[in-house]
Amino acid sequence: MKSLEELKAIREKMQGQIGIRSESSDQTRVIVGMATCGIASGARPVLTALSDAIQTKGLTNVSVTQTGCIGLCQYEPIVEVLEPGKDKVTYVKMTPEKALEVVEQHLIHGQAVKKYTISEILG
Repeated sequence: MKSLEELKAIREKMQGQIGIRSESSDQTRVIVGMATCGIASGARPVLTALSDAIQTKGLTNVSVTQTGCIGLCQYEPIVEVLEPGKDKVTYVKMTPEKALEVVEQHLIHGQAVKKYTISEILG
């Protein structure tokens, strides 16, 4: 982020998505940790990449939100995917490129990208 205008544009974009978000039972939620540690580790570009890709792909059953501290600072940026009726998947050390892979493989094709999950990192 290089300017106040860019920050305002991100804010407006995210507020628009929050406004259209529904709380239906078939809604998949993608949550990005945006506490100080997440932002310092690069969570903002990850959030932007996720939001843009989900919007571009027309995934109307997926909402992207942000949260504060997830509690695993050394693994930031962290992205959690919560799908109805499934266990939560926690992705760690995310980048915009990894986020795009998660959108394609996990959100579109239903296959978690295990190599980016916390369970894979912790062994």
